[in-house]
Amino acid sequence: MTLMKEPDLGTPAQPGEATVTVEIDGMPITVPPNTSIMRAAAMTGIDIPKLCATDSLEAFGSCRLCLVEIDGRKGTPASCTTPVAEGMKVRTQTPRVEKLRQGVMELYISDHPLDCLTCSANGDCELQDMSGVVGLRQVRYGYEGENHLDLLTDSSNPYFDFEASKCIACSRCVRACSEVQGTFALTIEGRGFESKVSAGGVDFMSSECVSCGACVQACPTATLQEKSVVELGMPTRSVVTTCAYCGVGCSFKAELRGDELVRMVPYKGGDANEGHSCVKGRFAFGYATHPDRQMNPMIRESIEDEWQVVDWETAISYTARKLLEVQAKYGSGSIGGITSSRTTNEEVYVVQKMVRAAFGNNNVDTCARVCHSPTGYGLNQTFGTSAGTQDFKSVAKADVIVVIGANPTDGHPVFASRMKKRLREGAKLVVIDPRRIDLVRSPHVEAQYHLQLQPGTNVAIVNALAHVVVTEDLVAKDFVAERCEGYEEWAEFIARPENSPEATESITGVPAADLRAAARLYATGGNSAIYYGLGVTEHSQGSTMVMGMANLAMATGNIGRDGVGVNPLRGQNNVQGSCDMGSFPHELPGYRHVSDDAVRETFEAVWGRTILPEPGLRIPNMFDAAIDGSFRALFVQGEDIAQSDPNTKHVFAALESLDLLVVQDLFINETAKMAHVFLPGTSFLEKDGTFTNAERRINRVRPVMAPKTGKHEWEVACEIAQAMGYPMSYNHPREIMDEIAALTPTFAGVSFDRLDKLGSIQWPCNEKAPEGTPIMHVDAFVRGKGHFVPTTFVPTDERSTRKYPLILTTGRILSQYNVGAQTRRTANVAWHPEDLLEIHPHDAEVRGINDGDEVSLSSRVGETALRAVLSDRMPVGVVYTTFHHPVTGANVVTTENSDWATNCPEYKVTAVQVGLRTPVPPKQGAGFDQIPVTVLD
Repeated sequence: MTLMKEPDLGTPAQPGEATVTVEIDGMPITVPPNTSIMRAAAMTGIDIPKLCATDSLEAFGSCRLCLVEIDGRKGTPASCTTPVAEGMKVRTQTPRVEKLRQGVMELYISDHPLDCLTCSANGDCELQDMSGVVGLRQVRYGYEGENHLDLLTDSSNPYFDFEASKCIACSRCVRACSEVQGTFALTIEGRGFESKVSAGGVDFMSSECVSCGACVQACPTATLQEKSVVELGMPTRSVVTTCAYCGVGCSFKAELRGDELVRMVPYKGGDANEGHSCVKGRFAFGYATHPDRQMNPMIRESIEDEWQVVDWETAISYTARKLLEVQAKYGSGSIGGITSSRTTNEEVYVVQKMVRAAFGNNNVDTCARVCHSPTGYGLNQTFGTSAGTQDFKSVAKADVIVVIGANPTDGHPVFASRMKKRLREGAKLVVIDPRRIDLVRSPHVEAQYHLQLQPGTNVAIVNALAHVVVTEDLVAKDFVAERCEGYEEWAEFIARPENSPEATESITGVPAADLRAAARLYATGGNSAIYYGLGVTEHSQGSTMVMGMANLAMATGNIGRDGVGVNPLRGQNNVQGSCDMGSFPHELPGYRHVSDDAVRETFEAVWGRTILPEPGLRIPNMFDAAIDGSFRALFVQGEDIAQSDPNTKHVFAALESLDLLVVQDLFINETAKMAHVFLPGTSFLEKDGTFTNAERRINRVRPVMAPKTGKHEWEVACEIAQAMGYPMSYNHPREIMDEIAALTPTFAGVSFDRLDKLGSIQWPCNEKAPEGTPIMHVDAFVRGKGHFVPTTFVPTDERSTRKYPLILTTGRILSQYNVGAQTRRTANVAWHPEDLLEIHPHDAEVRGINDGDEVSLSSRVGETALRAVLSDRMPVGVVYTTFHHPVTGANVVTTENSDWATNCPEYKVTAVQVGLRTPVPPKQGAGFDQIPVTVLD
């Protein structure tokens, strides 16, 4: 494939039907009202020269290169800022505009380095292209006058340079930072000849820049350029694929030079991101070729032994033999598997199939158990399906946005940019979070209400909000009567005095007046949408809270159209897909219970094996059973459970108890250090298949290069199954998707061919919705009628005590991803080299803690050490940290408390104590480079 050049129509598309007919260079075209002449011309195939214009930004009209003549009008207006009018006749190529354009371009070139042949953007420079387009053949102005050629280059950012001497002050980078990203880190400083792009008067690394790459993408010259392009040269071919970080599911063009990846460029055709990106997806792909990555299978009898590098045949036969030996000794239910939310749907599907058909049990679970399993349970109980209701574009129609227990600017930054754009346009914002996240107040965005509740009191908050809706007669009565059931029972419950804002104020810490005002805003403000994250689900009442939000949305009629809904912001790139593919012990693909005879018969007919009707073990059950001695072998696909799961000591005890631990991953992570078999995995750059993002969007993942390990992960699972006596093989991942579609009603219309044709599909995709379903529950809920469920607030068992007087809650940061295995192996560590503990100045003062001090963080289950940062983002009595670095091991202190319905751990509420400490020796446990390896011939 050659390098993909996406068309740029100069200015954004305008809404509405095409009703205005104009004539451009004698060619008629009909376009929507307010369309620019430039865009209309481009739609006819006429490209008007431009430098400051691009179709991802509003027209600016500064470069004066796009001048045209219009019959009946004086002058030469800029085509980017001039809208079409009925009957307008435009001429884009006349002697007059040709001369003016050459004059404009001559001025640009007179103050620009003429090093095109050695410039890193040679062949990809719009200034260079436009010089040719306008026919510039000479520059009459010399270099002896004042110029900007001696300006210094800012190389402070680890991923791109700012070569100021090549800047033409077109403002595209400034506008991209404000209009697309919404950070407002860049500005034009000075006037006239002194005008220059500034990152707030400091270098890029010290500025508010979040390194999303929007400025680099917008720059028409080499002023802002990726360092990888400078080092490796301009790429020559492109492959469209999907990012393997968060649940937004951004589409990218992987641009290569030969077989070497040069850069990742956000794809304008990606429905989830529409040409935008964040620092992780745009730049943090270097982990795929990091020296730490393991390319060969390895085995060892004991974790005390040296690793032995073996070939694939040996590793697979060894794994299968050991699994069968464990089953023969301890029973068929003594082994199980954990699927990955970082692998493709196809890879997840074959692993859960391996467990059910080759292992002969339902002992399969996934990392969603520890993040969004309450979403599946809660939304299924109320709406009838285990997924969010909207597409991301829907937020553009929201009038009121409620963000609960989520930090979109850090966790889902590309979606956050969409949200911030809508907020700048006038939508109202309510933030419900113990921590003051950036959305509460940032450039041009300010929440109307920040309900800063005490950790663990979510259900009390949502009940109080609903109490206001019911008792103040703000219910959408027609919607409830036509579309819902169980309302009367729920309304009687929610209207009780104990659910009022006044009664819950002492529990939540949220003033009753603020809560009442927020409830009224949500109920009466127009289209109201809820977006939530792990701050909702990772609680002992996570499932109850999800049902509480669903109740609130139904009561106000905020379901089934654009701009509304209940929307989980999924954490990992394929956590939605891993659930869809049947990774839970009680559900087959498509969320159908294993106890359903008809469902089992359908799978048994295709798989040729009997499927047990009883659910298998969840992850916490596996750990407990391992310690008890009844669960003896575990296959872990692409998850570092030793770092990510709660109560690390308990996890390690479970892993140490296993006779066989098989880990398939890219690196020797904390879990792999406990393994007996290591099977090298593939990065997203080598995968062929699909990911499903938080909006149910199925995206193609296309291989940029062949598997560096010699095998795809789906092949490995198939070969293990075959070695265990179960025939399972496919020629290509498209065959796996075809099987998924044949067995899963919500995927019935999905195929690689259809995905390649449409770009992406949101399930359900079937005969009724052959191109997918952007908005769920439009005319009716999946379960028929929406079901109101009473949601009694039950305080968590985890309480602060005299010994542990503070409450710890955790979260993520923009530059790092999950347990950091990928991002810590990139230059992203420049922004977050360690996990820090945020502590309120009052709590720090009474403990004698100063900013930057090393402190101990202890709970009833464990202790760790990290540095303190004084911050008033948290209220007094609450501390906060991230969990991206294993040396900190934040989950050493989190407890075994979990959601009552799904066992999702209560990461967000842990009673702790913080105190000063002296430096301690490094955490025990050697890195891979310290583990001896023996190669077997």
